[in-house]
Amino acid sequence: MLIQQSIEKKLTETFAPTFLQIENESHMHSSGRGSESHFKVTLVTEAFNGKRSVARHQSIYQCLNAELEGGVHALALHTYTPEEWQAIGEQRPDSPRCAGIGL
Repeated sequence: MLIQQSIEKKLTETFAPTFLQIENESHMHSSGRGSESHFKVTLVTEAFNGKRSVARHQSIYQCLNAELEGGVHALALHTYTPEEWQAIGEQRPDSPRCAGIGL
Protein backbone atom coordinates (compact mmCIF):
# COMPACT_ATOMS: atom_id res chain seq x y z
CA MET A 1 0.00 0.00 0.00
CA LEU A 2 1.27 3.45 -0.86
CA ILE A 3 1.93 5.82 2.02
CA GLN A 4 -0.73 8.24 0.78
CA GLN A 5 -3.31 5.45 0.75
CA SER A 6 -2.32 4.43 4.26
CA ILE A 7 -2.70 8.02 5.48
CA GLU A 8 -6.12 8.31 3.87
CA LYS A 9 -7.32 5.00 5.34
CA LYS A 10 -6.16 5.79 8.86
CA LEU A 11 -7.51 9.34 8.91
CA THR A 12 -10.86 8.19 7.53
CA GLU A 13 -11.19 5.40 10.07
CA THR A 14 -10.07 7.54 13.00
CA PHE A 15 -11.81 10.85 12.32
CA ALA A 16 -14.83 10.08 10.06
CA PRO A 17 -14.19 13.29 8.12
CA THR A 18 -16.82 15.28 6.27
CA PHE A 19 -13.97 16.38 3.97
CA LEU A 20 -10.50 14.92 3.54
CA GLN A 21 -7.92 15.81 0.94
CA ILE A 22 -4.38 14.51 0.93
CA GLU A 23 -1.93 15.98 -1.54
CA ASN A 24 1.49 14.53 -2.18
CA GLU A 25 3.77 17.57 -2.33
CA SER A 26 7.04 15.66 -2.41
CA HIS A 27 7.79 16.93 -5.91
CA MET A 28 7.91 20.48 -4.50
CA HIS A 29 10.84 19.69 -2.21
CA SER A 30 14.48 19.07 -2.92
CA SER A 31 15.15 17.08 0.22
CA GLY A 32 15.89 13.82 -1.59
CA ARG A 33 13.67 12.01 0.92
CA GLY A 34 11.59 10.18 -1.65
CA SER A 35 8.42 10.40 -3.69
CA GLU A 36 6.15 10.08 -0.64
CA SER A 37 7.80 12.26 1.96
CA HIS A 38 5.80 15.52 2.04
CA PHE A 39 2.01 15.71 2.31
CA LYS A 40 -0.61 18.41 2.67
CA VAL A 41 -3.64 17.22 4.64
CA THR A 42 -6.93 19.08 4.85
CA LEU A 43 -9.18 17.39 7.38
CA VAL A 44 -12.68 18.53 8.33
CA THR A 45 -14.41 16.63 11.10
CA GLU A 46 -16.83 16.98 13.99
CA ALA A 47 -14.13 15.30 16.10
CA PHE A 48 -12.32 18.65 16.24
CA ASN A 49 -15.19 20.47 17.94
CA GLY A 50 -13.88 22.10 21.12
CA LYS A 51 -10.23 21.26 20.34
CA ARG A 52 -7.49 23.78 19.73
CA SER A 53 -5.17 23.51 16.77
CA VAL A 54 -2.35 21.92 18.77
CA ALA A 55 -4.61 19.15 20.08
CA ARG A 56 -5.93 18.51 16.57
CA HIS A 57 -2.42 18.19 15.18
CA GLN A 58 -1.30 15.96 18.04
CA SER A 59 -4.19 13.59 17.39
CA ILE A 60 -3.20 13.35 13.73
CA TYR A 61 0.47 12.76 14.60
CA GLN A 62 -0.58 9.98 16.95
CA CYS A 63 -2.79 8.41 14.28
CA LEU A 64 0.01 8.55 11.68
CA ASN A 65 2.89 7.63 13.97
CA ALA A 66 4.02 4.69 11.81
CA GLU A 67 4.11 6.82 8.66
CA LEU A 68 6.02 9.60 10.39
CA GLU A 69 8.59 7.12 11.65
CA GLY A 70 8.77 5.34 8.31
CA GLY A 71 9.53 7.97 5.71
CA VAL A 72 7.09 10.87 5.92
CA HIS A 73 9.23 13.91 6.54
CA ALA A 74 6.57 16.63 6.60
CA LEU A 75 2.84 17.07 7.04
CA ALA A 76 1.18 20.40 6.31
CA LEU A 77 -1.98 20.14 8.39
CA HIS A 78 -5.11 22.20 7.83
CA THR A 79 -7.71 21.11 10.37
CA TYR A 80 -11.26 22.41 10.67
CA THR A 81 -14.62 21.70 12.19
CA PRO A 82 -17.42 21.68 9.60
CA GLU A 83 -18.51 25.13 10.79
CA GLU A 84 -14.98 26.56 10.46
CA TRP A 85 -14.63 24.99 7.02
CA GLN A 86 -17.88 26.55 5.86
CA ALA A 87 -16.93 29.94 7.34
CA ILE A 88 -13.73 30.09 5.24
CA GLY A 89 -15.59 29.18 2.08
CA GLU A 90 -14.22 25.63 1.97
CA GLN A 91 -10.88 26.90 0.65
CA ARG A 92 -7.51 25.41 1.49
CA PRO A 93 -4.47 27.65 1.81
CA ASP A 94 -1.81 27.38 -0.88
CA SER A 95 1.44 25.73 0.06
CA PRO A 96 4.57 27.86 0.11
CA ARG A 97 7.39 27.06 -2.28
CA CYS A 98 10.24 25.09 -0.87
CA ALA A 99 13.58 26.88 -0.84
CA GLY A 100 15.59 25.84 -3.86
CA ILE A 101 12.63 24.70 -5.97
CA GLY A 102 11.61 26.80 -8.94
CA LEU A 103 13.98 29.59 -8.03
